[in-house]
Amino acid sequence: MLASSAFYFIILFLILKFFLTSKNKRSRALVFLFCVKIKGMDKIIKTISENGSFRAYVLDSTETVRTAQEKHQTQASSTVALGRTLIASQILAANEKGQTKITVKVLGTSSLGAIITVADTEGNVKGYVQNPGVDIKKTATGEVLVGPFVGQGEFLVITDYGTGNPYNSMTPLISGEIGEDLAFYLTESQQTPSAVGLNVLLDENDKVKVAGGFLVQVLPGAKEAEIARFEKRIQEMPAISKLLESDNHIEALLAAIYGDEPYKRLSEEEIRFQCDCSKERFMNALATLPKADLEEMRDQDQGAEIVCQFCQTAYHFDQNDLEELIRDKS
Repeated sequence: MLASSAFYFIILFLILKFFLTSKNKRSRALVFLFCVKIKGMDKIIKTISENGSFRAYVLDSTETVRTAQEKHQTQASSTVALGRTLIASQILAANEKGQTKITVKVLGTSSLGAIITVADTEGNVKGYVQNPGVDIKKTATGEVLVGPFVGQGEFLVITDYGTGNPYNSMTPLISGEIGEDLAFYLTESQQTPSAVGLNVLLDENDKVKVAGGFLVQVLPGAKEAEIARFEKRIQEMPAISKLLESDNHIEALLAAIYGDEPYKRLSEEEIRFQCDCSKERFMNALATLPKADLEEMRDQDQGAEIVCQFCQTAYHFDQNDLEELIRDKS
């Protein structure tokens, strides 16, 4: 692992050296795009067994969860809980088509509070945890505890097809570990037998080391013998944390899921933490406030600041901005 990391940084150093010294603008542009590609390397690979009885999605969500940790300054348990929920949203969105958005709300009763994530079919996901400062010590094996600090509650999924009538579906939290709760939701709410594995591994400084997961689903027409064979393989799979520690955890996940079973790769798509907030959107939100409230902000506070819950971006509205909104109400 260390050797491969060292090799990667040597290659990256040589690429950057070429970027700085090359006089060819086209070559420099290509190198720049390549470096951008490296930074946003998260992906989801969709596959199907050759006999058409099962499908599996595998994800590398490391940069997604790392970005979330940096933006929200989450501690150990809140990082893992938020990260798993982000991955769960990415999986659910990957099942949809068109301009669909999936909101997952983990509404637990314990110290982490609510966890809310939103993913779309373009590979974007955003999210936050109500209490990011929850820092629970690890177990003796180094595992970060999540379930007890999510607590009992509900696993709510809101599917928005853009028609103005979102569809809500809810199941109880069965463990608070997120992966098991997602599998239960898919089996109970969507009537699709599913196996799910999600996890976020942290380094010795509680920073995101690797994050990812998988989804395996039985498709209509699968024979009992095929189902039994896949169930046995899933039960015998190494722990998701062990698979994520592999040098190439995407390939390790696929090998563990399929074994010698032939399968086809259907697609490979980029996924990322990306918030769609904007100053204009928050300006429109301010416009819904009563005129008296806007005047108070203008006169007493000399402006207003709104911080996006999903990405912590702060938007400042000065007195001129507020005056514009007040004039529109006159």
